[in-house]
Amino acid sequence: MSNTILVINAGSSSIKLQLFAQIGEGGLERRLKGQIEGIGVNPHLIAKDATGAVIKEASWPGPDVPAAPEALAKVVEFLKEHLGGRLPNAVGHRVVHGGIAFAAPTVVTHEVVTKLETFVSLAPLHQPNNLAPIKAFLERLPHITQVACFDTAFHRGHPELADRYAIPESLYREGVRRYGFHGLSYEYIAGRLKIVAPHLANGKVVVAHLGSGASMCALANGRSIDSSMGFTALDGLPMGTRPGQLDAGIVLYLLQQKGMTASQIERFLYNDCGLKGLSGLSNDVRVLLGSDDRRARLALDYFVHRIALMSGLLGAALEGIDGFVFTAGVGENAPTIRSAVVKRLGWLGAELDEEANLRGADVISSQASRIEVRVIATDEELMIAKHTMECLAAMNTRATELQQ
Repeated sequence: MSNTILVINAGSSSIKLQLFAQIGEGGLERRLKGQIEGIGVNPHLIAKDATGAVIKEASWPGPDVPAAPEALAKVVEFLKEHLGGRLPNAVGHRVVHGGIAFAAPTVVTHEVVTKLETFVSLAPLHQPNNLAPIKAFLERLPHITQVACFDTAFHRGHPELADRYAIPESLYREGVRRYGFHGLSYEYIAGRLKIVAPHLANGKVVVAHLGSGASMCALANGRSIDSSMGFTALDGLPMGTRPGQLDAGIVLYLLQQKGMTASQIERFLYNDCGLKGLSGLSNDVRVLLGSDDRRARLALDYFVHRIALMSGLLGAALEGIDGFVFTAGVGENAPTIRSAVVKRLGWLGAELDEEANLRGADVISSQASRIEVRVIATDEELMIAKHTMECLAAMNTRATELQQ
């Protein structure tokens, strides 16, 4: 039977999972997708096969699945049943922050987890949830190989100028630098461009990963050379609940004039700002698009405005733009947002094909456009599976060499 790889993307109250099977030399086939959500409240598992057919659905009382370890136990129980008593050969995890210590996918050990826990304060919405299932597997199924795949890794080849802040050298050396995030998504897009648009793959491309978390990346010859996000996932574009670019003096104002504590400011910046803060209504673009409230329009206009500004900044880093790619939940599914952004890029020669945009075509720029504008669905889970498979292969090669 072929090797199987479980991919886990864990949130605060849900665990998304996908199962891949290795086929041939280095190929991967997605066998199922699922998630267990409502952890601790109303736990519910649903899993679908490659055709989208439901193959498992179950619910439990909240106290039976209070946290990630118990949720993973339910997932493992289901996978054993699905795989005829077997377990996956390896588990790949999305981990948002790798800091300066991790520039590539890494096989998990207790020492690795200890180091990754030091980055919790840099990604408080994500890092603790990413690490929870890793620690549960280490405790309950330590014989299964786990691989941590980092959202920061793809950006680690940035020029020093792109990574620096105008702060003393000592802080830079201890890791206070611009990391960039959503790297697994950008890595997938860079690879996908080689297939669907080889004429762009080696050119200058701006990619907009627009979802509840949003960022942008400048790709040159398929490599990240700059990104909108920085030291933490707060920087750059406004997001569902995060403010994006913010004058550091505002944080001082909240401390000194408003009397807020550091923990209160952290909660405020990660949970009460962005589209939610601007609109006073919702952090969901779909809700804001459907609202007639003036504040909803303000939030969306601001979102588009900042995307347009960041496009110019990244275009300057690239010294020109050959292509522009929309991806992630909003980028892939909100033609109104795409239309507004492309119109703001008219000064760069971008021109929209309105009909293609409305039907969600792969290419939404007109034939007269000087910039090719595309919509590409991202697949971070596939990237995690690929990296996990490569780590497994490397481990097997080393084991064989030691035996010889």
